[in-house]
Amino acid sequence: MRKKLKVAVLLGGDSPERDVSIASGGEIIKALRGRGHEVFPVDSAHPDGKYREGDNSGIDTEPPEEVPRVDSAESLGWLRGEWAGRVDLLFNALHGGAGEDGTVQALLETAGIVYTGAGILGSAIAMNKDISKALISRAGVRTARHILYSYRRDAADKEIEKRVEGKIGFPVVVKPNSQGSSVGFSFVEKASELDGALKKGAGFGEELIIERYIPGRELTVAVVGGQAFPPVEIIPEGGFYNYKCKYTKGSSEYVVPAEIDHDCAESLKAQALAAYNTLLCRDYGRVDFRVDSEGGIFCLELNTLPGMTQLSLVPMAAGQAGIPFDMLIEKMCFLALERNAGKMET
Repeated sequence: MRKKLKVAVLLGGDSPERDVSIASGGEIIKALRGRGHEVFPVDSAHPDGKYREGDNSGIDTEPPEEVPRVDSAESLGWLRGEWAGRVDLLFNALHGGAGEDGTVQALLETAGIVYTGAGILGSAIAMNKDISKALISRAGVRTARHILYSYRRDAADKEIEKRVEGKIGFPVVVKPNSQGSSVGFSFVEKASELDGALKKGAGFGEELIIERYIPGRELTVAVVGGQAFPPVEIIPEGGFYNYKCKYTKGSSEYVVPAEIDHDCAESLKAQALAAYNTLLCRDYGRVDFRVDSEGGIFCLELNTLPGMTQLSLVPMAAGQAGIPFDMLIEKMCFLALERNAGKMET
């Protein structure tokens, strides 16, 4: 019988994905309590770290325009909450921003707190789409052609439409270089639409990715503890798996497992593991792909802290593989503890 744990669940935060994090964290809390573990909810957007139930207004069809901000002098207060020194580990349920780019991971490492998910370097490189695409390409995982665009540096570039046309070709997608959940995403069919998409994306980060659009099927592979689960196909309403389709019930159809041939499924799993290992991920992650009409596979990105909501893809894939949600969450906790124990032994 496995020991009962004391787990801090870090959720909320101040990124545009705050609402998604609260939804994920809430499901994680219920799952752990259902397995008999003691749970301490922690919201890093509050100076005392206390999670206030009233902060959960659900997930809207667009990212929130405003999120709580913590004064810089109080920004580390959550690390000194009532849970500090009392827990076996922290389950990181933050999404985006400092929670996913290595910043929070560095704080936890400095404080000596065991936590789930990728470490400092893995989080940082996976969050940066430009860098992660370069690294996984060198590892043999194909990605779509792209241009890295800095809104501050390149805003005066009157030739950007021509550059995109020459290097990539329309249509393209525009998205922030360091965001998730399709925050700031735009589909750009022709050159005249590019400027508006760049302005929209710049609202969520100065650096943007302009990437060739790959027509075809959207598939994703969940990886837990070094095991790649069978791919899941996503069929979003309107053709684009945007923020609304990800978090609005009924806006997307999911085929679990994806109805693809054996070779394609095995190739997707192999490429997912290659990306996961190249970007130094650990415990769990999710790798997103497009497959074109000729069977060509293109990796879009890797998510080191994928959602754990009722519509999330990692729990969906694990469930198909016979792992219920509560056991999946518990497994992630023990993976972190076992990894840390191995580190201490060496």
